[in-house]
Amino acid sequence: MVIVEAQCLKKIYTTRFGGNQVQALTNVSFSVEQGEYVAIMGESGSGKTTLLNILAALDKPTSGQVLLDGKSLSQIREKDLAAFRRDNLGFVFQDFNLLDTFTIQDNIFLPLVLGRKEFAEMDARLRPLAKKLGISEILEKYPYEVSGGQKQRAAVARALITNPKLLLADEPTGALDSRATDSLLKVFEKVNQEGQTILMVTHSVKAASHAGRVLFIRDGEVFHQIYKGKQTDEEMYQKISDTLTLLAKGGERYE
Repeated sequence: MVIVEAQCLKKIYTTRFGGNQVQALTNVSFSVEQGEYVAIMGESGSGKTTLLNILAALDKPTSGQVLLDGKSLSQIREKDLAAFRRDNLGFVFQDFNLLDTFTIQDNIFLPLVLGRKEFAEMDARLRPLAKKLGISEILEKYPYEVSGGQKQRAAVARALITNPKLLLADEPTGALDSRATDSLLKVFEKVNQEGQTILMVTHSVKAASHAGRVLFIRDGEVFHQIYKGKQTDEEMYQKISDTLTLLAKGGERYE
């Protein structure tokens, strides 16, 4: 079952001064099946962040559309977008986006509070999730009192507590050391194995090698894709590295 579909996405920005136009996306089409773990890679300026923002309904395409579970994001009224994102999408960012004046628990509860859920329901959702992510012992602490890895696992908990249809991750390992990165990637693999659909933008070959499929964006288009299949993380790592080398050399698209 297709959970998200990008259809012929094009995005043109007009610069603030001079009125010059910049084409961030040219013609992007792909779909993600329910339960897939997909990584998106590409050089800086390739359009992958623009693509993520459009998939997250944070930006609108110049043309084309995104379907989430069969519903076009363009049909959602502006005043309903925030609630739609909260109820259907989970977000994990490089810089965690946790509020220092809230405890870890209150940070995780935030989307449910905004959704007017009762405390009993929030608590019932949090306890097993915190245990699975290994953060039960830090729920009463504040973000500035815990490590980067713990902050990111708390951010993952906040993203998952709404039971989103799609988890969007933007450079989730970018601010982590190697040990915390390994821990987070294991968390992503575990929640994906339990059925969570994940779409991750990353520069990290190591992070991408854990995904089931990698899409490569170049010059605003899908240049190539790799399916992991039965390959090991190490074999996938090498294949991704080879493709990125081809991208850097300006190689032709191949299937």
